Amino acid sequence: MHRLLSQVLEVHAAGRPDLFRSGTRKYTDEELLGIFADDAHPVFVAIDDETGEVMGHAFCEVQDLRGSNNMQPIVTLYIDDICVDEARRGRGIATALYRRVLDHARDLGCHNVTLNVWACNPGARAFYDAMGMSVQKTCLEQVLD
Repeated sequence: MHRLLSQVLEVHAAGRPDLFRSGTRKYTDEELLGIFADDAHPVFVAIDDETGEVMGHAFCEVQDLRGSNNMQPIVTLYIDDICVDEARRGRGIATALYRRVLDHARDLGCHNVTLNVWACNPGARAFYDAMGMSVQKTCLEQVLD
């Protein structure tokens, strides 16, 4: 998991060094243990049957809007992080993980599945487009000097 989390971070640090710190990873060990113990943060992992090695993961978060004042009373499954080991890409692992996330969302009765994708990661954007995702909203910025 550490290796994959570092790989994801490095993609973002290369594309947006003003925001991401190279040589780090998204979650500390303590945060990971908390996520793994929390049913509202399901994690799906692709394991190599022969070696037991983690090939990919999908970290998710259940977002329950049923108590919202201004939003429709829906439940969303948000994909916080999805990664396949760079040495194993192109083998359908990401597709399998994504489909597993969709199945889990359906099992929970979710209205939709959402995620954020950084503009500096066009490969991820192309993958999500191929999976049938569409733009829900756009986040804009103006970097100040």
